[in-house]
Amino acid sequence: MEAYKRWVRSNKDYVHSLESLANGLTWLLPERFSASEIGPEAVTTILGIITAINEHIIDTTPIQKGRGSSEPNPFPYSLCISALKDLETLVEVVAQQYYGDDKKWNFIAITEATKVLVRLALFRNSGFKMLLHGGETLNVEKPSDNSSSEHRVGGFPGPGGNHGPGYLRNPEGRALSALNRFGENARMISQPSWLHRIQQQQSIMEPPTLVVERPTLSSVLFEKGVNGALFVVGEVLCITRPLIYVLLIRKYGIRSWIPWFLSLGVDFMGFSFLSLVTKSRHGGQEKDFFDLSVSEKDELKRRKLLWALYLMRDPFFSKYTRQRLERTGKLLEPVPVIGFLTEKLVDLVIGAQTRYTYMSGS
Repeated sequence: MEAYKRWVRSNKDYVHSLESLANGLTWLLPERFSASEIGPEAVTTILGIITAINEHIIDTTPIQKGRGSSEPNPFPYSLCISALKDLETLVEVVAQQYYGDDKKWNFIAITEATKVLVRLALFRNSGFKMLLHGGETLNVEKPSDNSSSEHRVGGFPGPGGNHGPGYLRNPEGRALSALNRFGENARMISQPSWLHRIQQQQSIMEPPTLVVERPTLSSVLFEKGVNGALFVVGEVLCITRPLIYVLLIRKYGIRSWIPWFLSLGVDFMGFSFLSLVTKSRHGGQEKDFFDLSVSEKDELKRRKLLWALYLMRDPFFSKYTRQRLERTGKLLEPVPVIGFLTEKLVDLVIGAQTRYTYMSGS
């Protein structure tokens, strides 16, 4: 296994090219959207899981000795979520084949519930950070380049640290600075020169690891108040939305407007909470927790774009979108090549709509 990990990490571009080619070819497999599609879907699922494993190996590449890898949690949450998403479609196909259209939603609900539990565990263990791509991408902050944090001892600036304006102009600052210089000089005098050189080499080879305390739910609610509660509620709504949607379809049916509207309402409410608390920072109240990183801002944009999937979900798709697609296909049918490609594209969209739209957007 270690040899395979080394090979994947040293041939990332080659692995990505093979994965893209293989995943693209699966859409051309015969019987992909026919009555008996267990075989092609099983191939797609296996390729998807292999891709998820390779991505996990690449993402957890050790950066530098003493700093560990980019995986902040011992349990591979991102890999588990990716594998569940790839497995879910196969579960649906098998359940539909052997249990029918109505009972398949029981199995889909179990799979969605498992994904929700894993995502909630990841949300908690990550210190209540926003989940990127439903938890499939690690939300790991890059270490800050703050020089003052590298020279702090016991919460006070060390001898080489940068002091704030006016630090040496007050008695406490001058006293602490004198004590630090005295302690440092005494330590250097008492230590042999060869030991001092070894310690300097070790400090260069092994940078100190910064231990960051992970926020808890109580600390988030205590420090951020209402905004912290709204952030947590908004993220939980985004996590649980697919399960709510599937349970409503199981109760009311895929043709009912109730699951469609309630799912859209949950999506809108969760996104509104997140947007409200992240924008409240400009009012001068929140400056730390809701200062979003670039990847988190991109995640909010991605979630907003995913609202377009409601055009592909029943009953909206059956009543409006499908008619527009079929009308466009007939309009372009007389055109050579373009008409043929449009027809195949419409068939793919209609086939994919039955499998990949209700669970997407998370």
